[in-house]
Amino acid sequence: MNLPFQLAACAEMIWRDRPIEWRASRLKEMGFGVGLWNWPEHDLAKLEATGATFTIMNGYLTGRLTDDEGAAELLKTARETAKVGKRLGVQRLNLHGTGLGEGGLPVQPIEVVTGEMWLKARDTLARIVDMAEEENVVFTLENLNLDVDHPGVPFGRAEDTLALVSSIDHPRLRLNLDLYHAQIGEGNLIELCRKSLPWIGEIQVADVPGRMEPGTGEVNWKGIARALKAMGYQGPVGMEAFASGNPETALAAFREAFTV
Repeated sequence: MNLPFQLAACAEMIWRDRPIEWRASRLKEMGFGVGLWNWPEHDLAKLEATGATFTIMNGYLTGRLTDDEGAAELLKTARETAKVGKRLGVQRLNLHGTGLGEGGLPVQPIEVVTGEMWLKARDTLARIVDMAEEENVVFTLENLNLDVDHPGVPFGRAEDTLALVSSIDHPRLRLNLDLYHAQIGEGNLIELCRKSLPWIGEIQVADVPGRMEPGTGEVNWKGIARALKAMGYQGPVGMEAFASGNPETALAAFREAFTV
C-alpha cells in the first residue's frame, strides 16, 4: 500500500476557529498541501512565512465567462490574483462560470445558457490562457453542483467544464474536477474521471451527503482511489470538506482512503 497522489486540504473548511496561517502550518506538518479561497481575506506575509505548499486558490475575485463586461472583470481580477499566486507559489488558480457570493450563490444567476454564451465563455477562457502564458501560471475550471450548493451557476456540470477545457486543450487551463459536486449532479464518478483524465489539473473530494471527509457518506472512495491509480492519475487530490468531528481524525480518514 502506498500514497500515489499529492494530498491537500482546504484550509478554509477545517480548524475554523484558528488563524488561517496556523491551519496552513499544521497541514504542512501533517504532510498535506493547502487549498485557499479568496486571498484578500488573509495576511499574505503570514501565509508566505509558513512555507506551506499551496496547491490551489481561487483565481479571480469578480467576473464571469458569459458576457463582455463580465469577461473584462474576470481577466482583470485574474491577472491581479495570478501575481498573488506567484508570490505564494500557488500551483493552480481556480475559476468558475460566474463569481460566487454569500453562501456560494452566484452573484448573477443564469438559468439558461445560450449558444452565444458558450462561444463567449470559450473566448474568455482563451484569453485567460494567453494571460496565463504571460504570467507563467496555470488556471483550472471547476464544476459545481446546481441542486444543493450553487443553483444558477452557468457551466456548472462536469460535462460542461470538460467540454470547455477540452475545446481549449492547453496546459495552462485544466479541470478542477470536484467529485463531491459531480456525485450530486451526475454520478458515475470513475467513468467521469477516465473521460476527463487528459485535462485534469486537480481532483477535489468530499463525501455525499454532508460535504464532510471520506467515509461519512455514500461514495466508495477507496474504489475511486484504486481506479485513479490504475488509470495512471498521479496529480493532486484535495479534500474540500468540513470535518465531521476532530479535523485531524478527518484528515487521517482522507489519507487512508487515498492510500492504495
